Amino acid sequence: MLVVDDERALARLIVGYLTRAGMAAQVCHSGPEAVEAARAAEPDLIVLDLGLPGMDGVEVCRRVRTFSDCYIVMLTARDDEIDKLVGLSVGADDYVTKPFSPRELVARVQAMLRRPRAGMVAHAGADEPPRVYGDLVIDAVGREVHVAGAQVELTPTEFDILGVLSARPRLAFSRAQLIEDVWGSAWSGDERLVDVHVGHLRRKLGDDPTSPRYVRTVRGVGYRMGNGE
Repeated sequence: MLVVDDERALARLIVGYLTRAGMAAQVCHSGPEAVEAARAAEPDLIVLDLGLPGMDGVEVCRRVRTFSDCYIVMLTARDDEIDKLVGLSVGADDYVTKPFSPRELVARVQAMLRRPRAGMVAHAGADEPPRVYGDLVIDAVGREVHVAGAQVELTPTEFDILGVLSARPRLAFSRAQLIEDVWGSAWSGDERLVDVHVGHLRRKLGDDPTSPRYVRTVRGVGYRMGNGE
C-alpha cells in the first residue's frame, strides 16, 4: 500500500491501521513524491489525498494511470460532489470524505483487494472464448479489451464493470447490483459512483452516450450490455 497525505499524523495513523491489518504500507507527503513512489514501489493500492503540495491528488491520479492500474482511493476534506466526480473521472476507484473512521477505510481497502479483479473472471472459465459485441472484443481471462482491433486501457474498476455487464448481457443491472458485484457488499456511499465510471468507460470505448452501442442505459433501472450495433 502507498499512503499519500500531507497531514503527517493522519498518514501515520492510516499506515498503522493498515499494518495491523496485515498489509505492508509506505507513506509520502507530496504529489511529485507520490508519483515517483508509485512508479518505484508498484503498489497494489494507493490511498491518495486530494489536497497535496506540489501537485494535487487529481493530477497525481492522472499521472499514475499512465503506468499503473493499481486501485486508488481518494481522500477529500471537501464534501463536494464536484471534487469526488473530478477525482473519479481521472481513474480513481473510490473515495472517502474526511473526517472518516480509519477502521472504515481499512474495511474499504480490504474489500477492494478481495475483488478478484474479476467482476470479469468470476463469471469466466479458464478456457472461455472472447466475448464479442460488434467491434468490441473482451478477453475475460486475459483481462484485455479491443475495439476495432485496437487495445483499450481500462482501470480495474472499469474492466470489472464491463465484465459484469458482458457476462450476463441480457440482464439490466441496477446501480446497487453493480456496486454489489464490483465493489462488494461492504461498500457504502453514493450510487452515482457507478455513473461516473460508466461515463469514463464509454469514453474510452468510443461509445456515444446519446446512442451507445456497448453500454446501454435502461431508464429507471441502470445499465445493460449492448450488442455493438
